[in-house]
Amino acid sequence: MKDYKIVEDPIISRVEDIDFSGSYTYADYFKWEFDERLEIIKGKIFNMSPAPGSIHQRVSGIVFNNIFNYLKGKPCEVFSAPFDVRLYRTSKADEQIKTVLQPDLCVICDPSKVDLRGCIGAPDIVVEILSKGNNKKELKNKYEVYEEFGVKEYWIIHPEEKTFFKYILNEEGKFVPSRLLTIGDEVATEVLPGFVLSLEDVFADR
Repeated sequence: MKDYKIVEDPIISRVEDIDFSGSYTYADYFKWEFDERLEIIKGKIFNMSPAPGSIHQRVSGIVFNNIFNYLKGKPCEVFSAPFDVRLYRTSKADEQIKTVLQPDLCVICDPSKVDLRGCIGAPDIVVEILSKGNNKKELKNKYEVYEEFGVKEYWIIHPEEKTFFKYILNEEGKFVPSRLLTIGDEVATEVLPGFVLSLEDVFADR
């Protein structure tokens, strides 16, 4: 009888060694050992934008702090990137998960979805803060998967244009857009009753 050796997939330590035309799962993603941040959308790899600049970070911090302070003593939690959100169809097995995203912020109200590696399943709210590095194709694909996997609200903040846009999931599982909000408007959400975010504060010049 011949001896068969089990050959494990090699650990990839350089992003240059990845075949971007291939299809990947969270099991692959979990083995990568490099500093560059990547996301997987339906098996395809997307480079994330360069490190966020000061305006992006300032807006992210203001929104995070407002949500965090509101959530004190409440069951929901807010998390900021880098934080893996794994979206799955039927199986939670690493080898079956083909979408792994790192939204700028996300709110999760089901504690069973939070584990040591991030979030498994759809957050209640996802917040993406746009920057010059955002890829239109990437944003389109994210919109599609957030809708498909049941994210209740998808917020898009544009710091340079000082605008806020929200998609709300309806009973048919389709996103319905809000009107475009800007300085002088306030953001409320059915996910967090009583929460109010002032865009005057979010977009205030420093």
